[in-house]
Order: sequence, then C-alpha cells, then structure tokens
Amino acid sequence: MSRTRTPPLSALLLAVSGLFVAGIVSGQDKPDRPPWAQKRKPASKADANSSSTPNPTAPPAEGTPNGAPPAMVEPTPPTPVVPADAQNPPPQRGRIKVNVNLVNVLVSVLDEHNRPAPDLPREAFQLFEEGVEQKVDRFESQTSQPLDLALMIDASLSAHKEIAFEREAAAHFIRQVLRPGDRLSVFAFDEDVTQRAAFSDNVATLQDAVRNIPDGAGTSIYDAVLLGARALERRGEDRRRVIILVTDAGETTSRADFDSARKEAVKSNTLLYTIVIRPVKNESGRNTAGEHALETMTDTTGGAMFYPDAPQELGAIFDRIDRELRTQYLLAYYPFPKGPANTYRSIQVKVTTGVYQIRHRKSYLTGPD
Repeated sequence: MSRTRTPPLSALLLAVSGLFVAGIVSGQDKPDRPPWAQKRKPASKADANSSSTPNPTAPPAEGTPNGAPPAMVEPTPPTPVVPADAQNPPPQRGRIKVNVNLVNVLVSVLDEHNRPAPDLPREAFQLFEEGVEQKVDRFESQTSQPLDLALMIDASLSAHKEIAFEREAAAHFIRQVLRPGDRLSVFAFDEDVTQRAAFSDNVATLQDAVRNIPDGAGTSIYDAVLLGARALERRGEDRRRVIILVTDAGETTSRADFDSARKEAVKSNTLLYTIVIRPVKNESGRNTAGEHALETMTDTTGGAMFYPDAPQELGAIFDRIDRELRTQYLLAYYPFPKGPANTYRSIQVKVTTGVYQIRHRKSYLTGPD
C-alpha cells in the first residue's frame, strides 16, 4: 500500500495566490464588471484628443445666438491684488441662513424736481405682489446696506469721441460714491467684457483702471449686463447690487441676447443705471434699438436712464446717482400667497402721501422648490 505525500503548506499557498491573481486579471476584462473593476487601458493620443474636443453637434447655450456663452476676459495688465476679504469674503462658519423667502425691494422716491425725498415713514408705503397687498416686514429709510458697484465703460470705437471726458467723470464718481464697507469694480466692454480692477475700496487703483481702459472695436452691451450681474451676485447677501453702464448703446457683438441679460439682472436683484452718450443727437441718424432695449432693462430693475446732451453733464449725472443711492428706502416682505417655483412675480410700490416719482424693480424670479 503506497502512501500519498501531502505537498508542503508553502506550495499550497503559492498555488492559491496564483489562481486568485489570475481570476482578478481575467475578471477585469469582462464587460459585466463594474467600471471600477475593469482593466484600464492606456489611452491613445487620438483618444485623448477626441475626448477633449467638444461635440460639434451640441446645441448652442441658451440665450447665446452666436453659440458660445459670454465669458469674462482676464484683465491685462493683471488685476491688482486686493485683500482677500474684499474680493471673496470668507464664509462664516456656523452661520444659519434664514429669510430664504424674504423679498427685498429698493425704492427711490423723487419729488417734482427729481430730488430724493427722504424721511418718509413706513405708513406712507404700500407694496403689492401680483395685485395683492403685502405686509412690509422690514423697512429702512436711507438704507445702510453697503454697495457693490460694477462700473462698466464702453470702450468701443463708436464711443471713442468722448472717452477721455467719460473717464475723468467716472474717476471723480469713484472717489465720491465709495463709503466704508462699499466695494467697486471697473469693467471695460467692447467685443469682449474685461474686468480692469477687482472689487475693492482702493480709490487710486480704481481710478487708474478707468483712466487706462484701451480702445476696442465692437459693443457687447447684453454681455456686459449679464456678466456684470453675475459678478455682483457672487458678492454675497445683504448688499445692494448696482451696475452703472456708460455707453453709446450701439449693440453689435454680444453673444448673449436681450432676454438672457434682463433675466440675469432680475435674478440677481441688480439695479441698472444707464448713461447713454449719443454720438448723433438726431434719432433718424442712429440705430436706437440698443437704447430701447436698455430703457426696458433699466426700468425693470428700478434704475434710471440718462441722456446727457454734452459730456460736461456727466459730472452732474454721477452726482445724482450718488445722492439717489444714499437716500433709497428698503422694503422687504414674505410673499403671501407664495408664487410657483421659477416664475416671475410682479411688484408694485405706492406712496400714499404727496406727489412723487417712484422707481423700484418691477418683478422678481421665484426660486426652485
């Protein structure tokens, strides 16, 4: 009777481990394995190139008739460095966000001489949403909310004639308008939109940015409004958002369209103040389509439109904008009944005493459910 010899333990372990490794290798090539278990093959150069190429059949972005969405151009020279808390305020840990449904409405009240009317009491105001009167839950006369301003200067060739005077008037406005806590950024727009100076309260840096805007070619007004509103929306809550647009209103090269620009301004609750420098005074001698579009956007946001007859009037216009921003009323309310998600809701404000001109945003966009 022969005796079977048992193989050493080490040999058994070696055999088992070999079978285990072989199973994993063969299993990685099976298509029914999950992606993380599949054997990864080195990508060829052709594959790498094809993966980085956008799909030529993909539809253009919404609201961008030229196919590519507008994007901010990096400033040249680079934007001066500003303190971190001025450019991107750090998030406050442990802060609980409340009042997610609170709707803020900034109201400018002017008398018969177009002068701000201060010191009106809460009882003088009535606020309506979709025709239904709302309870005003927050009221501030001459609101102390700090300002974030996007000063946007048309650098196109069509606006070149008066550019030197525009720059000096804008530089004076920068020094005049900024108060403690406010931040301003300088943008230039032609065929592109370029941020020339980041949001800060450094008056000298901001003035240098305005005075050194280079000449451009086209005029991208819709891109300027859309990208300016987005830049302001990223600045945080409990701040007033204002675009001051100085242009000849000759829209030519925007990638965005009117509807997308207006929607962005409404969504971000941005006030638009527009100063139109008209190279030709007679309407029959110029394209007024851009002016009419800006009038609609400006009125929708609650801002104001200005048509100076001479460059020398710019200083007075900037002074008027500054006074108005310092005498605005803030009314806030919780909508009742609450409107459906992602819909526009109309707003109306009335002053029950005296005869006044009232400006405020005409609508807001409700959030998602």
